[in-house]
Amino acid sequence: MNARGLLALVLAIALLAAAPLAQAGRSCERKLPEARNVERAMTLAEHTAQRLDASGAQVVLVARVGQNLSEYGQRYSHFGIAYRDAPGAPWRVAHKLNQCGTAKAAVYRQGLGEFFLDDLYDYEAGLVVPSPEIQARLLPALRDNRRLAQLHTPAYSMVAYPWAQTYQQSNQWAIETLAAAQEPSITTRPQAQAWLREHGYVPDTLHLSAFQRLGARMTAANVAFDDHPAAKRFTDRIETVTVDSVFRWMGRSGLGGSITVVR
Repeated sequence: MNARGLLALVLAIALLAAAPLAQAGRSCERKLPEARNVERAMTLAEHTAQRLDASGAQVVLVARVGQNLSEYGQRYSHFGIAYRDAPGAPWRVAHKLNQCGTAKAAVYRQGLGEFFLDDLYDYEAGLVVPSPEIQARLLPALRDNRRLAQLHTPAYSMVAYPWAQTYQQSNQWAIETLAAAQEPSITTRPQAQAWLREHGYVPDTLHLSAFQRLGARMTAANVAFDDHPAAKRFTDRIETVTVDSVFRWMGRSGLGGSITVVR
């Protein structure tokens, strides 16, 4: 192992020992990460930081490949909102994390290293730079703890329905927070969702059979389908907020640029 890899491993062990936050969004099984995976995560974080620096932006949407979702036509599983207060300042990522596979979640701020140190399926990041206007309105919200948590719903479902408020998954929190930052009058989730509809956001539809839905509901506390309209649920159409749908929408609507891939 080279010096950078050894340093990354020491950092990861320290995070696991000292910070419960490092376990958020993962299995609760206590185990040390493999040195190779830690090194790959730190390398990806370094390359991402370099690309973020070069973008000249203060706010960027950052996605990771935490799971293999190719069966559903998806590449990225999770995204957060990266930001920094001034040129040269460190990048931080605001995002929502499910707590150890339970039905609860919370909103966190993490560094890029922590963001990618999460048992990734593939060590690739996807970046989308919002328009300058979107960034300017988002940045104050990202700095403000109250505004960051304003639309947060702790009840979590991995496949939460985009136009309901019973549950809220991670990507849904991020896009609703982006929407709320654009209009001072938006203070509730229904208002944020109305803004998203008005601006052309379209969720992805996952085709899950009754057998798949039953299996997921019985074996995972963080999956629920009862917030979905029966007409769609019983015809195997599960709509939810995916990273890929958000990234496509940002480019299509002119609210952001094209996707940049970092490895």
